[in-house]
Amino acid sequence: MKIIVIDGQGGRMGSLIIARIKESGITEPVIAIGTNSMATASMLKAGADKAATGENPVIVSTRDADFIIGPIGIISADSLLGEITPAMANAVSSCSACKILIPTNRCNHYIAGMKDLPLGDLITIAVNKLKEELTKASSFLHDPSDC
Repeated sequence: MKIIVIDGQGGRMGSLIIARIKESGITEPVIAIGTNSMATASMLKAGADKAATGENPVIVSTRDADFIIGPIGIISADSLLGEITPAMANAVSSCSACKILIPTNRCNHYIAGMKDLPLGDLITIAVNKLKEELTKASSFLHDPSDC
């Protein structure tokens, strides 16, 4: 399974996601892709198995990803204060991977009905969803497009 975590700015959310994945007992390798070198370094420090930085790694890595995790802004061009290019947003949103997006009401994204939960709780929910999907993927009956 190919698990990708994408984040930008300082990489705080991405590093928290990776640390929680590693703590949860998931043994699959995690690839971190930062929109800038600071985000990438932060996610590597949190335990990512591999890492890359920039637009092209997002485009190339999402082609065959099984799971992509990150802030909801990774599917919206010019989000994360402009760090998500239209090509990045298109690559993430159009790939066939199961996307586990952390909903944050920032950067002019408002998700109606979203509970105002702390970031740590949102990450716990996301990692639990990843574990659930990895379990499904190990069975013969699971179709990755069911995510």
